[in-house]
Amino acid sequence: MTGIGGVEMGAQAARSRALAVLRVRSRALAVALLPAAAAVILLVGGSTGHLAGAGWDVLRWVVSVLALCVLLAAAGVALVVARSRPAVTPTVTVAEESAPDLYRMVRDLADRLDVPAPSAIALTPDCDSWLEDRTHPAHGPPPAEKHHDDLAGPGGPAHRRSATAPVLVIGSPFLWWMRVGELRAVLAPVVAGTGPSAHPDIAAARRFIRGLDAAVAVASAGRRDPLSRVACAGLGWASRLLLRSCRGHAAEMERGVAAAAAERAQAVDYGLRIVAQEQVGLAYAGWDRLLTRVALPAWRMGRWPSRLDVGVVAALTELSRRDRLAEGFASRLGERPACDLLEEPGVMDEAVSLLAARLFHGGPAETGADWSPVGWEEYPEEVVDRTWRTDAARLHRVLDTLGVRRAAEGAAPGTDGPTLARVLDHLATPDAASTAPLTGGTDVRAATETENGPDTPPADLDAPTDAPQPAYEDPDASRLPFGDSDAPRPSFGDPGASRPPVDDSDAPQPPYGDPGASRPPVDDSDAPQPPYGDPGAPHPPYGDHATPATIPAEDDEDDLADTTARGAALAAGLTAQLAREEAEARPAGARAPSSAPGPAAGPDAALWDDRALPLLPLQPPRTGREVLTAHITAMVCCAAMDTAGAAPALDWLDGPSLLFDGARTADLAPSVLSLVETGDPGPLRAWMTELGIRPEKPVRLV
Repeated sequence: MTGIGGVEMGAQAARSRALAVLRVRSRALAVALLPAAAAVILLVGGSTGHLAGAGWDVLRWVVSVLALCVLLAAAGVALVVARSRPAVTPTVTVAEESAPDLYRMVRDLADRLDVPAPSAIALTPDCDSWLEDRTHPAHGPPPAEKHHDDLAGPGGPAHRRSATAPVLVIGSPFLWWMRVGELRAVLAPVVAGTGPSAHPDIAAARRFIRGLDAAVAVASAGRRDPLSRVACAGLGWASRLLLRSCRGHAAEMERGVAAAAAERAQAVDYGLRIVAQEQVGLAYAGWDRLLTRVALPAWRMGRWPSRLDVGVVAALTELSRRDRLAEGFASRLGERPACDLLEEPGVMDEAVSLLAARLFHGGPAETGADWSPVGWEEYPEEVVDRTWRTDAARLHRVLDTLGVRRAAEGAAPGTDGPTLARVLDHLATPDAASTAPLTGGTDVRAATETENGPDTPPADLDAPTDAPQPAYEDPDASRLPFGDSDAPRPSFGDPGASRPPVDDSDAPQPPYGDPGASRPPVDDSDAPQPPYGDPGAPHPPYGDHATPATIPAEDDEDDLADTTARGAALAAGLTAQLAREEAEARPAGARAPSSAPGPAAGPDAALWDDRALPLLPLQPPRTGREVLTAHITAMVCCAAMDTAGAAPALDWLDGPSLLFDGARTADLAPSVLSLVETGDPGPLRAWMTELGIRPEKPVRLV
């Protein structure tokens, strides 16, 4: 059934499921009142003389005490459910003064759909759009309009929370990549959802579900005293029991709401919406690639790109040039972009870019010496060049710690500086003894003994060395709060997937994700979900995506089993050095939230807790082999820049890249992997000889 009939069918199904959720709440209340009702019957029977006797007196006392305990426990659970702060997505609020055209378009869309207009609009660094209820008192509802004829009681005017429409959250990449008509078509089914959301039963059921979810998060917070632990255990048990009872009804309710909204939105730009959904998948692919390949290396260097949304347009334009499947997408760029609906797109882009850096990397909320914005035109010099030279300096410091000779015997004077030849000679394995792979029982000290000889004591990687440090040591290493550089890494959507090269236009491209799929508005999981805005919520064990020390030792040994003994020792030293730098820089990167007023457009810090950042880390910890490969690649790039005239560059799809005569180099990764895995420098030396790179020449480091 289509049209009005389909809308009514979906809305009716959602309402019936909402009533089922509310019936679960009513049954829980009835169970809590049952002991009290039994106590009242016993007390009345005793007062009238019908239930007299010592046995009845004892039963009355027992039941009365039990009823009082149950009522107190139920009141406590109800209070926590009602007062707990539900989870709120971190966003950047768009004021109506800063985007009047956008608000006008959304309200016109709501009028055509005959639904209430959203109460506000916010942007998020994600490729999705949804409605979010922020009417909870903890979220600071907007002040109500006062009228002289309002009837107010002693506590002031009473307001219904369901009277305020939800907030429309829009993914910022949509505004910059999509055209105005495409954005309107994509937002139509989302805005249509405000109609069912305004129904009192559906709104009450959603508030109850969100309250239970927030109560589970409160119960999961760490408590030290035994009384609090017991109370939290009881609260968590009751909340999870109610969530399990409501799970099926809540899921069906949201499906009914989505079906009704989709049916109602068919009357608005239906044909254009089919075309716009292709742009949703393309925007998701470009945004994912931009974050993991381009933005992450800058964040780790203490710089945050201030125009991420502009960058996704450049990345998708480059993708359409390389990929024949995306041909024709760039031709749309002549139409009016949706970001023109904003008065100051640059200000909004900068605010969303900073929010993305905080969510995905955990950077500070304010700029400073160790955390400053960087423009795309400055990216090659400020991020790519500095990243490579910092990694190369770290590589040579670890070689010094391992006691590796700086210059070969018989070398010319003045060649004891940081050279690529030093790395190649160390990793090359002329005999079979040094090519034995590390096993589970072989550690870094055994590998160092292989390098230095059986009579030479192994170097302690964690202890400070008394040997003089070279002049090329990185003076800024202690102040870099965000770790090392970045090598091409898999997407955060699929950490284990490998990315096909995108330089070859004939190579098949991976299918784009489907971010247009319906977002489940209700969490079906029984696991406690800490709300973003709950200050008492525990820090989830995300791990440290920038700290190699968190790599499990067993997995790291398995990863290094395919490398040489010297390579494994060097990888272990680099991992330890990165862990020390991260530990030293962590106190400097942690900053208390400032109470000073921020810019005109900024993240809604008052709605969520920023002490558990990063909320959505992009990458898992790198393995030892990945760390070693990245550092050797950085050293090769430094030698290419200093001895062969190469230049650092930014590739919109692959991040840092090396240019020779204006063209991007290729085939470097297989040569480096051959050196790391087998100790064979032949392919890499042949590659350098072809390009005129001289590994025996010293390079400039940070």
